Amino acid sequence: MISIKDVARHAGVAVGTVSNVINRPETVSADVRARVTAVIHELGYVRSESARHLRAGHSRMMGLLVLDMGNPFFVDVARGAERAARAAGLGVTLCNSGQDPAEEALYLSLFAEQRVRGVLITPADANGANLAAFRRHRIPYVLVDRVSPDEQSCSVSVDDVAGGGLALQHLVRAGHQQIAYISGPFSLAQCRDRLAGARGVIAEAGLPESALTVLEAEQMTVAAGRDGGSRLLGLAHRPTAVFCVNDLVALGVLQAMFTAGVRVPRDMSIVGYDDIEFAAGAAVPLTSVRQPAFRMGQTAAQLLMEETGEAARSHSHQRVVFQPELVVRGSTLVAHA
Repeated sequence: MISIKDVARHAGVAVGTVSNVINRPETVSADVRARVTAVIHELGYVRSESARHLRAGHSRMMGLLVLDMGNPFFVDVARGAERAARAAGLGVTLCNSGQDPAEEALYLSLFAEQRVRGVLITPADANGANLAAFRRHRIPYVLVDRVSPDEQSCSVSVDDVAGGGLALQHLVRAGHQQIAYISGPFSLAQCRDRLAGARGVIAEAGLPESALTVLEAEQMTVAAGRDGGSRLLGLAHRPTAVFCVNDLVALGVLQAMFTAGVRVPRDMSIVGYDDIEFAAGAAVPLTSVRQPAFRMGQTAAQLLMEETGEAARSHSHQRVVFQPELVVRGSTLVAHA
C-alpha cells in the first residue's frame, strides 16, 4: 500500500506537510497543497483509518443496531442516521439483532473492539443487561424507538401510548365494538405501550375490557401477521376490526383475510403502525399510525455527534419524543350494525 511517506517523497515535502494537507489544509500554502494533492491522486493514496483510530481513540464510524432490517421502518431510520452522519464526514455501520439479545451482545462487543464513535441502538434485551455491560467501555449510545429509563443516555422515540390510542379511537368512532390487537412480544416496550393506549380508549369509550382481544406474536413480521389473522378467523366471536403492532403484521393479516375470502374493510377493518412505504401500495391501502422514522434516525445521529464532538463537555442527555399521526386509507370502514 502507498504510505504517507511515499507521498511526501514524491512531492518533495515533509511527512508533516502531507498530514497538514489532509487534515488541516488551511495551514498549507496553495501551491504546496496543490502539489501534494496531485501526488495523492497520482499514487492513489488512501489514509490509514486504523492508525488514525489509535491516535484519536475512536473511529469516524458510528454503529446502528436495529431489531429487524426486514422492516422498512428501520431502513428509514438508517437513512436518516446516514444523512446526518455523512453531513459531518462520518459513516454508519448497520447491524441487525433479529430481536435476539445474544446477537445484540455480540454486536455491542464488536462495536467496542472497533472503538466506534458511538452507537445508535433499538435494544432487544428487555432487562438492559447488554447496555449495562457496554457502558464499561465508555462509548456513548443513543436509544432509538425507546425512551431512556435513566439519565445515562439520550433517546429518540415516538409516543406509542398516544399511537395506540389514535388507532383505537379511529376504530371505536367508526362503530367497532369488538376489536383485536395483534402484538409483537410484550418484552418490547413499544408493544406494551401501544396496548396501553388501546386499552385506555376502550375504557374511555365505556366498553368492557372484553371488547379488546389481545394476541401476542413472537415476531413482528408478515408471516406473524398471517398466523395472527388465521387465529382471528378461528375465534368464536370474531372481531370486526384489528389493530396491528406494525404494518408488516397488518399486511400479513390482510393476506390471511384475502385467502379466507374475508372482505377488507367490509367484513374486517385493519389498522397498522409505522406507515411504511408499502402501506399505501397494498392491495387495499392500509390505514396506519405514522412514525417519523427518517427524522428519528437523523435526530439520534445528531445527538450522538453532539455528545462525541467538540461540545461534548456541555452536552446534556435528552429524551426526544415525537408525536404519531393517523393516516386513514381504504382498509378501515364503519362497522355494520
